[in-house]
Amino acid sequence: MRELPVLFNKKDECCGCSACYSICPKNAITFEEDGEGFSYPIINPEKCIGCKMCIKVCPIKNVNSR
Repeated sequence: MRELPVLFNKKDECCGCSACYSICPKNAITFEEDGEGFSYPIINPEKCIGCKMCIKVCPIKNVNSR
C-alpha cells in the first residue's frame, strides 16, 4: 500500500491556493469547506498514485526552497 502525501497537519499550514488540486495528474484532490467557510484539500486514497506532485508545488511546504 502506498503512502499518501500529507498536505497539512494544521489548517494554518494550508493557504487554500489550490495548486495541489491543479497539478494532480489523477484528480485525486478535492476541496471541502470547514465550518467557517474556508476550503481545504482532501486526498482521495483510491485515486492517489503517491507521486507527491501536490507536495512539490505547495507554496507553504516549499517556502524555504525559493
